[in-house]
Amino acid sequence: MAPTMKLAVPAAFAQAAPPPPVAAPVPRPATGDNGHSSTELTVIVPAYNEASSIADTIRSLQTQTTPPEEIIVVDDCSSDDTGEIARRCGVTVIRPMTNTGTKAGAQNIGLAQVRTRYTIAIDADTTLAPDAIEKLLPALKEPSVAAASGFVLPRHVSSVWERGRYIEYLFAFSFYKQIQDYYGKPLISSGCFSVYRTDVLRANGGWSTRTMAEDMDLTWTYYQAGHQVRFIPDALCYPIEPNDFNFMRKQLRRWSSGFVQNVKLHWRGLVGLPYLRLFVAAALWDSIFASITYLIVLPLLAILLAKPAFLLGYLIDITAVLIPVVVAAAMRKEVPRAMASLPAFFVLRLVNAAFMLQALWREIVMRRPLRVYEKGH
Repeated sequence: MAPTMKLAVPAAFAQAAPPPPVAAPVPRPATGDNGHSSTELTVIVPAYNEASSIADTIRSLQTQTTPPEEIIVVDDCSSDDTGEIARRCGVTVIRPMTNTGTKAGAQNIGLAQVRTRYTIAIDADTTLAPDAIEKLLPALKEPSVAAASGFVLPRHVSSVWERGRYIEYLFAFSFYKQIQDYYGKPLISSGCFSVYRTDVLRANGGWSTRTMAEDMDLTWTYYQAGHQVRFIPDALCYPIEPNDFNFMRKQLRRWSSGFVQNVKLHWRGLVGLPYLRLFVAAALWDSIFASITYLIVLPLLAILLAKPAFLLGYLIDITAVLIPVVVAAAMRKEVPRAMASLPAFFVLRLVNAAFMLQALWREIVMRRPLRVYEKGH
């Protein structure tokens, strides 16, 4: 999405009132026997300078076993050929007068044009498995479910950063996410590929720009309003992940600050949601204490006490990650790739920890929230 944006983030991140509802457009004529289209689904693709990937994303949507009624690409004032390529693919393209500055802003422009019962949001660098929509939509048959997301895997696994993210996703989506869904509280409905009930999404005001993680903000807002969110592991999507440190730096900075901002914004509402508050507390514990231990405590103890044995503490992390990853990789027949990528995960783990500690210092101690949205995959 767009490279820069000034966010109006409250200084103290007090519990904010929900955004005003997004007005619904005038309905189109019915296209099916029951007054709706066969899928009752519109896909919104926010895009900024995605000329290299937008056609692949659109084609993966058009060839779905359950295709959407309409695909809306919001070309957020790209300086490349993103909009023209999308038009040649035969989809609806909207270009605002000025750059919105965030993915959430572009998505809300698309939401104003949606006339179907369901809305999917997908990143412009993400492709779907051919049956991803077919697998994801049934989650919304339950009236209490307002959103659902699928399994995320990197499309390319070559650089150290892509390999680290590959292991991170295998671990998170085959282990943590499954546990969270079992207790009815997935921590986040992933922004790269999620489906929503349009009326609930619109009543919530769409996607908020008050934090750097609009998908997490929306998920936690839904829980506090009594809605449910599901994780569907059979619905696969493949985003392009950062392949160099520059892109990874931008992404981790945004994600880390987004998490801290959402904790500050929603903590009062989380107190009354037992399982969600447990999962958030575990994530916060890992963000603070595990990161400090990983980056500072173990190395210092090994050096100051001249006992390298303290470094064996890292083996706890390796063991905890290895078993779920190998099981998930075996199911995908990718064990060699997983084992070759495992060292990269611990490189990313260290970098993750550094950016999370930086975000905690900036957001909580210095009270200087990140307000500029930098483009990264």
